[in-house]
Amino acid sequence: MTTIPAPLFSFPLADDAVLIPRTAEITDAYHELLVANSERLARWEPWAGKQPVLEETRSFLEASGRNWLDGSELPVAIAVSRDGQWHLAGALSLTVSRYSRSAEIGYWIGADYEGRGLVTRAAAAVLDQAFGPLGLDRVSLHTDPANERSRAVARRLGFVEEGILRQGTAFADERRDELVYGLLAEEWQKRSAG
Repeated sequence: MTTIPAPLFSFPLADDAVLIPRTAEITDAYHELLVANSERLARWEPWAGKQPVLEETRSFLEASGRNWLDGSELPVAIAVSRDGQWHLAGALSLTVSRYSRSAEIGYWIGADYEGRGLVTRAAAAVLDQAFGPLGLDRVSLHTDPANERSRAVARRLGFVEEGILRQGTAFADERRDELVYGLLAEEWQKRSAG
């Protein structure tokens, strides 16, 4: 498992887990995590349907860094400390629309890190940014109706199920329904205060 250097900037999630910027600096480790989980992720994500290519991973992470700088995305990765070394565990993204003061959150986690609450804690930290410093009014979350793990994260975070986009997701060989959840700023603030 490829390690990453101690991050220059991080946001703590737990004693052994942090959020770090998802940029080209972590290409090798990110790519390795994608390859190790590509079959599993392809079940839920159209973008994971083909074997990852290192240069495409690097280009994707470079674009994430540019999007961060221009304010259209908050791209982060989950890093976990093991034996004094940092390893990537998963990723989150908040794609921001300044015009509508809204965003969409997405996430994935490596199989070795499932069930530890890392995605829920990471998403909560990103939502704190969305409804705090970023001043957004709404965040949506889209998932496959059959993806129970993703749906459980949405419910734990207080998202409200809003409906189905019929055949809303295009896979290489089929279209699938997409379940949409929404969370409003006042709902998050009320939840956080309680």
